[in-house]
Parts: sequence; structure tokens; C-alpha cells
Amino acid sequence: MIMNTKTEMNANKICFITCVNNDDFYRECLLYINNLEVPAGYNVETLAMKDSLSMTSAFNKTIRQTDAKYKVYLHQDVYIINKYFIRAILNVFSNPQVGMIGVAGCAKIPASGIWWESGCNYGKVYDSHTGTMELLSFQEIGHEYKEVQGIDGLIMITQYDLPWREDIFTGWHFYDVSQCLEFIRAGYKVVIPQQHEPWCIHDCGIVNISNGYDDYRKVFLNEYFGNLIH
Repeated sequence: MIMNTKTEMNANKICFITCVNNDDFYRECLLYINNLEVPAGYNVETLAMKDSLSMTSAFNKTIRQTDAKYKVYLHQDVYIINKYFIRAILNVFSNPQVGMIGVAGCAKIPASGIWWESGCNYGKVYDSHTGTMELLSFQEIGHEYKEVQGIDGLIMITQYDLPWREDIFTGWHFYDVSQCLEFIRAGYKVVIPQQHEPWCIHDCGIVNISNGYDDYRKVFLNEYFGNLIH
């Protein structure tokens, strides 16, 4: 199994990492982060990445900037409403085989590469991608977590560092499911925990998929499709 890229990681630090191009959204995001309960002995760090060329390049840069073992990669318009979020992710990460956590995703990535087109979606989040804020709820998870192949990039939580594929994903799409498969390739589990209530609000609005989405979908399929388990 591939371990962290750093030899000395701070196992008592959680870093919240966000690509930012709207300071108003990010200020709101920080309000929720700052309201989280922090377990005794742990500390929290936040990193805002501005003027980034891509999600992958920004996230690779943060790996070099922080020694936090636990990293929470989240969109600037994601608001964590589970006050005990940190304790919850630490509980899941007590299993060293779990490498990454998300809140919504699919057990098997479909042939299209688009995770939400799968018939086996799990998790929940308050989301406004239709233009209206509503509960987006998939299949319930009956145990501590559900092992999956893909999670949505609205929030991706890791306890190990693996390079993000900035060599082929040079924009804003498919950085999320590709990183899931990188973790699976490395022998780790990607999971969605049981959420009695949604952990997050994602105030994204109607999503723009005109900026290279289909091009990166083809890149994703070319790189990973042979590894998908159906």
C-alpha cells in the first residue's frame, strides 16, 4: 500500500482545503468550519487556493504546504452542518484501510463515467444544482459506511496523500472520481459514511458542464475504464 508522501505527518491536525474564486462563498464556508467541535488534542488549519490552474494542481500544491494527516478538500460553496464532523471522520479513519471519505457517490461507476448515472448511488446532501435548495438523498447506508468506487468532489476527506492526476486532468472536472480510483488502485477503501442527517449543504446553483466536461470525461474513460468493476 502507498503511504503518505511526507515522512512526518501531524496525526492531530485537520486541514480544510478550498479552491476560492468567490470570497463571499468562502467566508460563509469558514463560518461553518470555525463552528465545528474540535476534539481535545487536535487542531484545525484552513488553506485557500486562489488563481489555480486546476483542482488537481491546487490540491497537489497543498499536499506540499501542510503536514496535516487529515485533509478535507471542499468546494467554497460547501457548508458543513454536522457540528461533530471531525469526530465522525476520525471514527471512520480508525480503520487504516479507509483512505477517503465522501458524502455522496456510487458503488460502481457506470460506463458513462458519470457517477450520478449509476443505479447504485449512496449518501445525502442538501444541494441546489437544480436551482432550488433541496435534500438530495440516495440509498440509505445501514452500517458504519458503504464502500464505493466514486464520490462527488463537493467534499473529499483523506488520511493519506496520493498525487492528484494533474498530468491529465488540467481543468475542473473528473478530478474527484479519478482520485477515488487512484486510492483504490493503491489498495485503500473509498467510503461514504452513514449519515442520519446530511453532513453538508452544497449551495452550488445550476452546474456549468460546458467548460470541457465531456473532454475530461473521455480522458477519464481512457485512463480508468478498464479498471472499473461491473
